[in-house]
Amino acid sequence: MKKILVIEDEPEMRRNLVTILRLEQYQPLGAENGRLGLELAAKEKPDLILCDVMMPELDGYGVLKALRENAATESIPFIFLSAKGEKIDQRNGMNLGADDYLTKPVARAELLEAIVARFRRQEQQARPEFKPNFSSHEPLLSLGLTPRAAETLLWVAQGKTNLDIATILGISESTVKKHLLEIFDKLNIETRSAATLRALEVLNSPLPKVNNNPAKS
Repeated sequence: MKKILVIEDEPEMRRNLVTILRLEQYQPLGAENGRLGLELAAKEKPDLILCDVMMPELDGYGVLKALRENAATESIPFIFLSAKGEKIDQRNGMNLGADDYLTKPVARAELLEAIVARFRRQEQQARPEFKPNFSSHEPLLSLGLTPRAAETLLWVAQGKTNLDIATILGISESTVKKHLLEIFDKLNIETRSAATLRALEVLNSPLPKVNNNPAKS
């Protein structure tokens, strides 16, 4: 049974989320603020975390930052839940390394779809035949991206942060964010995780065979 941690300071919202998850045969855990959420995450090692953004003591951004800095929790799928639904808020959340960003009040179907998508991605990456080729960004040009944006997406797909990518490519973090905006707009997506999935689809495709001995005319 998959264990899902819900970090939400609003009692009724937290109860509703826990109830939905329990009815779907998940094992839900509840935390009323970010500090308690971090403690539970370290102790219980949940399979996924749903987290509000605006909370007392420690907000959702602080929770995600702490999780990603801890080797024991850095790879736990993380979904933001927030009443702030503007695109800039969503993209800020993605830039911090969240896997998804859902706007409250979130519909039950949308919530469950996001959760299933995260678990499906984990299962896909665990399959032996899933071997994306990260040696070049050129296959990503087929998505209609500029070379620099394709390079950025290549590293996003490998789980690198904006700071990591800026260091690797020798550019500023603000430039990385501009490339991310191009990626989101070009692919008509809103999240970093959706961009990663699109990239992995391309990078996991078998390379075309090259005929080294063409028939002479």
